[in-house]
Amino acid sequence: MDNNILGLHHITAIADNAKRNLDFYTGVLGLRLVKKTVNFDDPGTYHFYFGNEQGDPGTILTFFPWEGIGKGRQGAGMATHIGYAVPEGSLDFWKNRLKEHQVAFQEDEIFGEKLISFTDPDGLQIQFIEPSTKDNRSVWTTAEIKDENALKGFHNITLSLKEADPTLRVLTDILGYTVQGQENGRYRLSTDSIGTANIVDILADPNLSFGRNAAGTNHHVAFRVKDDNILMDYREKVLSAGLDITPKINRDYFFSLYFREPGGVLFEIATDNPGFTIDEPLESLGTDLKLPKQYENHRSEIEASLPKLD
Repeated sequence: MDNNILGLHHITAIADNAKRNLDFYTGVLGLRLVKKTVNFDDPGTYHFYFGNEQGDPGTILTFFPWEGIGKGRQGAGMATHIGYAVPEGSLDFWKNRLKEHQVAFQEDEIFGEKLISFTDPDGLQIQFIEPSTKDNRSVWTTAEIKDENALKGFHNITLSLKEADPTLRVLTDILGYTVQGQENGRYRLSTDSIGTANIVDILADPNLSFGRNAAGTNHHVAFRVKDDNILMDYREKVLSAGLDITPKINRDYFFSLYFREPGGVLFEIATDNPGFTIDEPLESLGTDLKLPKQYENHRSEIEASLPKLD
């Protein structure tokens, strides 16, 4: 199993305002700020990583909060809904909490699993789901959000596409997922190499307009592998399927490859190693601004240019 895709590693989205983004995900949803760094290609923009206490793969939602970028548009060629697993019986707590913070939500059921859907301040679509299978992942708790309600990490990601088949082939033939079911135009795929953060849903509609990346949309979806040796095996698999893929890129906390699947969604494959404690201890993760090595000599200018979070 160690040589397989181990479900989702992280999901990266775009926001319009750094402070509002930070306040919502740490304050309202109770996630831990695991890492505060900057965009590798745009060091005047933060890169936030939110997750559980350890920043485990499968719990990490990251954001590029580009100030004033404006709203994007959900549509075909995108990951459109991020599904979080919540503890059994906790949906009432979350309904009340969202009401307290003036966040509208809808109740639904997909493949027999109860859920609530809502959007973050930028319009990013989030779902809180009570999984039908046991989820024993450790959680990050706050003064207001305790063990029995805290987010476990990802349950699934939903891809919206004009047609399903080309993407299904990538997920099954290259990444090792299996189709588990079909319901109301939705395909559900999963991998049995891990028990959590292991589901990808596909919604296919030929009439769907293409999305536009800006605030409130997902930038890419990262799948998880154990280490960079396995990572490079997957690079060969992607190339053999006739798809373009990047060389290995060092993202400081993991190694990555990127490729765009035929439906238009940007996929990443990312490693568990070296992890988020490589540059700060577990107890103080997310406390200090961490810069990629190439920017360390410019720390004072970068710090001065970044939006204020206080």
